[in-house]
Amino acid sequence: MPVTGGSGRSPGSTALRSCSTGDDGGAPAPPDGNGATPLGRFLVKAAAVTAGLTAAGAVLGLARDQMIAHLFGAAHESDSFLIAWTVPEMASTLLIEDAMALLMVPAFSHALARKAAARWEDQGQDPVRLLVRETLPRLLVFLAAVACLLVAAAPWVVSLLAPGLPDPGLAVQCTRMTALTVLTFGVAGYLSAALRAHRRFLTPAAIYVSYNVGIIAVMAALHAVWGVRAAAAGVAAGGLLMVLVQLPSFLRAVGAGTRRAWGVPGSRRARVGGATPVTFGLIVPVLCFAVFRQSQVLVERFLAASLPPGAISHLNYAQKVAQMPMVLSLMVCTVTFPAVARAMADGKRDRARRRVERDLVLASFAVLTGSALVIGYAPQIIEALFERGAFTHRDTLATASVMRVYGLGLLGHCLVGALSRPFFSTARPTWFPALAMGVGLLVDIVAGAIAVRWWGTHGIAAANAAGVSTSAALLLTGLGSRIVPVELRKIIAPVSRLTVAAAAACAAGWAAAPLVPEPLLSAALGCLLVPAVFVVTVAALRALEVIIPPRRVARLVSELTVRFRHAR
Repeated sequence: MPVTGGSGRSPGSTALRSCSTGDDGGAPAPPDGNGATPLGRFLVKAAAVTAGLTAAGAVLGLARDQMIAHLFGAAHESDSFLIAWTVPEMASTLLIEDAMALLMVPAFSHALARKAAARWEDQGQDPVRLLVRETLPRLLVFLAAVACLLVAAAPWVVSLLAPGLPDPGLAVQCTRMTALTVLTFGVAGYLSAALRAHRRFLTPAAIYVSYNVGIIAVMAALHAVWGVRAAAAGVAAGGLLMVLVQLPSFLRAVGAGTRRAWGVPGSRRARVGGATPVTFGLIVPVLCFAVFRQSQVLVERFLAASLPPGAISHLNYAQKVAQMPMVLSLMVCTVTFPAVARAMADGKRDRARRRVERDLVLASFAVLTGSALVIGYAPQIIEALFERGAFTHRDTLATASVMRVYGLGLLGHCLVGALSRPFFSTARPTWFPALAMGVGLLVDIVAGAIAVRWWGTHGIAAANAAGVSTSAALLLTGLGSRIVPVELRKIIAPVSRLTVAAAAACAAGWAAAPLVPEPLLSAALGCLLVPAVFVVTVAALRALEVIIPPRRVARLVSELTVRFRHAR
C-alpha cells in the first residue's frame, strides 16, 4: 500500500487515478485523517473497478464454458481437457488467488511502510525495488523448472489425476500445453500482488478478461483442426496475456533495479531500506494452505473418474457457475487486504479488527444472495447457458442438480477466502490456516469416498460443501485468539440472520422458477425476485443494520418518507 506523499494533487483524484490508471511511482494513499478523502471512499472505488472487471471476466468465462460445451459436449473429449485444466486451476489458486497474494501483498505492504520511513529519514535504498530484485529472478527460475517438469511428466500426472480415464492420450497432450501456465500464472500473480499493494487495481482485475479472450480466440480459430487441443492451446495463450496486460503498470509502479542515495553508507542503507524478507518459514505454511484448498478439486476429479463419462464435466460446469457469487463476494476482501496488511504492519490492530469484521459480513451478504439464486434457479440457469450443440437436456438436469448441492457450500468457500487473508497479513508465519484446510480436506476425502458409492456426483458435491464448511468454522474460531481480536458475536449473529434470509429467498425462487417456461426469461426474472425477497427478509430480521449503521438506516427512511409525502 502506498504512502501519503506531498504531490499537491487533490486526494480524491489521486485515489481514483491510483485505482484506475497507475501513475508512475507509488500512488499516494488516501489519508485517514480529517480534511482528506477517507480510506473507505477509495476502497469503494477500487472495489467497484475490481468488481466490474471481475464480472466482465466471469461473463467471458461463461462464454468460454458455453463454447466448450457447444463444441465438445459432456463426453470423453471434454473430460480429457478438464483433466488437463486441473493444472491451470491449481496454478491459479496457488500462484494468483492464494499463495502468491498471501505472501507478496504483505511483503510489498511492509516494504512500502519501510520506504515511507526511509523517505523522511535519509533516503536509503528503495525496499520495494530490493524486494523485486531478490525475489523475482528466483521465482522465474523455479517456475520455469516446474513447468518443464510437468511437460515431461504429463503421462504420470494424468494417471494420478484420473486413473480410471479411458484412452488418456488426449488428456496427456492437453496437459503438456496447459503446463505452461505454471510459469505465466506465477508471474501474473507476482505482478498482481505488487500492483495491489501499490493500490493499483485496474490491471490486476483485468487479467481474467485477457485470459478468457485468449482461450476463446484460439478455440474459435483452431477447434476445427485441433479439436479440444485448441482449448488447451488457448489456456497457454491466455496465461501469456495475463502477464502482458500487467507488465506496463508494474514497470511504472515499481521500476527495475535499485536506487542508491548519495553519501549514505552501505550498512546504513541496508538497515533503513533493506528488502522485506520472504523466508522459507513464511512460504511453506502459505503453500500448504493453498495446496490443501485446491486439492478439493483433485479429490473430485479422482472420485469422478470412475463414474460414467460426462461426470467430470457435470461437476466442472456446476462448480464454475455456482462459484461465481463467491468470486464476486470476495472482491471486497481482495481490495481491503492491502489495507489490513498495512494496518497490521503499522500496529493498528483495532483498525484491522473493524475492517475484518465488516468485510466478513459484507462478503456473506453478497455470497448468500447469489447462493439463493443459483440454488433456486439452477435448471433455468444451466439450460440458458449451456443447452445447445453437444450439451443435451439430460446434461442440463444432471449439472443443475449437482449445482444445487454445491450451492450449500458457497458460504463456506467465501468465508475461507475472506478469513485466510488476515492470518497471512502479518510478517510472522502461521500454520493454523493450513491445519484448518487439512482437516477440511480430510472430511472431503472421507465423506466423498463414502458418498460417491451411493449418490455419485451429488455425493462428491456434498462432501465438498461439508469439508470447506468445516475449514471455515475452524478459521473463524481461531482468528480472534491468534491474529485479529474479532468479536465472534458480531460476525455469527448477522451471518446467521443472513442465512435465514437466503433460505427464504431461495424457497421463493425455487417455487417461482417453473412458472415461466422460457429459461432465459425465468432466470432474468429470478435475478430480480430473489434479491428482492432477500433484502426484504434481511430488513425484517434487522440484519440490515449490521451492514448499514442504524443511524444511516433511520436517516434514509426519514428522507424517503418526506419525499413520499411531498410526492403525494
